[in-house]
Amino acid sequence: MGLMLSSLPELDKIIRTKEFDMGSYADLHQRSLQTPQAFWAEQAELVHWHRKFDRVCDYDHPPFARWFVGGQTNACYNAVDRHLPGRANQAALIHVSTETPDGSPVETVFTYQELHQRVSQCAALMQSLGVARGDRVLVYMPMIPEAVFAMLACARIGAIHSVVFGGFASVSLALRIDDARPKLVMSADGGSRGGKAVPYKPLLDEAIRLAQHKPEAVVIKNLGRADCPMQAGRDHDYDQLFAAQAGKQVPVVWLESTDASYTLYTSGTTGKPKGVQRDVGGHIVALAWSMKNVFCGNPGETMFTAADVGWAVGHSYAVYGPLIHGMASIIYEGLPIRPDPGIWWSLVAKHKVTRMFTAPTAIRVLKKSSTDFMSRYDLSSLKSLFLAGEPLDEPTARWISGALGVPVIDNYWQTETGWPILAVARGVEPGMKTKFGSPGVAMPGYDVKILDEVTGQAVAANVKGVVAIEGPLPPGCMPTVWGDDARFESTYWTSFPDRQAYSTFDWGICDQDGYFFILGRTDDVINVAGHRLGTREIEESISSHASVAEVAVVGVADSLKGQVAMGFVVLRDAGQFADASAKLKLEGEIMKVVESQLGAFARPARVHFVNALPKTRSGKMLRRALVAVCEGRDPGDLTTIEDPAALAQIRSMVSA
Repeated sequence: MGLMLSSLPELDKIIRTKEFDMGSYADLHQRSLQTPQAFWAEQAELVHWHRKFDRVCDYDHPPFARWFVGGQTNACYNAVDRHLPGRANQAALIHVSTETPDGSPVETVFTYQELHQRVSQCAALMQSLGVARGDRVLVYMPMIPEAVFAMLACARIGAIHSVVFGGFASVSLALRIDDARPKLVMSADGGSRGGKAVPYKPLLDEAIRLAQHKPEAVVIKNLGRADCPMQAGRDHDYDQLFAAQAGKQVPVVWLESTDASYTLYTSGTTGKPKGVQRDVGGHIVALAWSMKNVFCGNPGETMFTAADVGWAVGHSYAVYGPLIHGMASIIYEGLPIRPDPGIWWSLVAKHKVTRMFTAPTAIRVLKKSSTDFMSRYDLSSLKSLFLAGEPLDEPTARWISGALGVPVIDNYWQTETGWPILAVARGVEPGMKTKFGSPGVAMPGYDVKILDEVTGQAVAANVKGVVAIEGPLPPGCMPTVWGDDARFESTYWTSFPDRQAYSTFDWGICDQDGYFFILGRTDDVINVAGHRLGTREIEESISSHASVAEVAVVGVADSLKGQVAMGFVVLRDAGQFADASAKLKLEGEIMKVVESQLGAFARPARVHFVNALPKTRSGKMLRRALVAVCEGRDPGDLTTIEDPAALAQIRSMVSA
């Protein structure tokens, strides 16, 4: 139950108590679970409150948690205004785009003062179109500064932003429009991928035609990338409206801590998309804590998070987190290999990046290139590389760690949680160890358990089960699904008999030291003749072969064994295995590796060598589509696929 704090002096007394002296991380984590009210009251001091909260956590109606009840704050104020007295002329946002004709980077730097002015102007633009507190604004833009301005402008005036990955297909976009019911859509004429224009406006127009809800206004930033027919009375030119608000100063709207800050729709789900709802106060407190203690950034330094703002990592650690912490943030539009595989490392050297965050997929892409692209740059400023978004295999982790000579720190979380569930907190305990293959230990407030899928009981160390979290979820996690409390409860909190616990829908184990290992989605388990295996286990084994750059393993129906494993591999150098005999020999080698590491029952039925793996534009593997193709079924909705040719090649292979 929530603890009522009758006065600020009482709260201050809790914060100052000797109980909160810094100790080991294990001690801190225990305090966060045993005395969560006092612990999170202390962490709330990391951000600015216009009005102090009078209740730390209201958990009167599980599983719905309300954090910092009665408090008033604002995410934009904490990310921008708060830094103006001492950091007005410091870089805040560094935008780099290599989506140019020849891939040459174009860079624009915004100081905190300049960011403040542009966000105020954008907020005034929205207000001129009738947007007010509680209204929704859908942002459908490429990785351009205006996307960040729009997010922060919404936060400033109390509007709720819903960012949709630029270029999302019309049907999927229409579903999100109908669910969020935005008053305004902020978009652009088009995006770009590898120098090739991707028109947005036709997709947006078709989505609005399909949607039952019709936004009152659409604002288009014309980047000169694609034709952009405008609809009279509804569509507006961004530059014209923005210029008309020059010099406007829009005051911050102080919001309740429990107000909705934004919604973000989960990708890859079936049926109606789930709108993950984020609150205001809990969100900024969690980000402030993690920036200081997980990512260990310092105000004034530069962080480079190579993630699109259409995804949770982009929200938390490309936009809000670094800015709340007084850092400069690099926003990157482009591929990690264009104009060459050294582009990211050139940015690290130029801007003295201290913390970098990306996905393992990007590192596996770079793994195919020579390390010369790193060694030509001075990377001495870089202190840590953080990887998340998908399982990090040990060969990739060891390769990039050796190439950079810095710690590579895995971390595990979800769109639903908004910040890491599992990581290491070297800001608390500098010598805290990492283990290859493990994203780490539970972060504060996360009471993580490995539960038996049938009984719902906790399992012993090193025994596989479902990764679950006892309520309440800590600050920063979604308090509910947008507009659907019943779905929040039924989807996430009813997986285990006689126990209300949040299911991550991931398999995992926890070792004797409290380090967790993620083994794959619960719906990606392969049951081969009674042996249950997560795809991650087989993928890790195949990845250990020196010739393998990337791999995906899926379970395919088999009349004899129930399921068999099917592997799809991208080679580091496909030219070495051009003829059929060489491929057959390599396939045999890979099978022996799996057999020696996991046993004969885990050996794939086949290993196919492909040019690319089918993924979404965010880098997530389209596993269900892979399974469907292997089983001769319709793969379903492929609107988010990055390269349709990848799935077409696999279809031809398995049908043959």
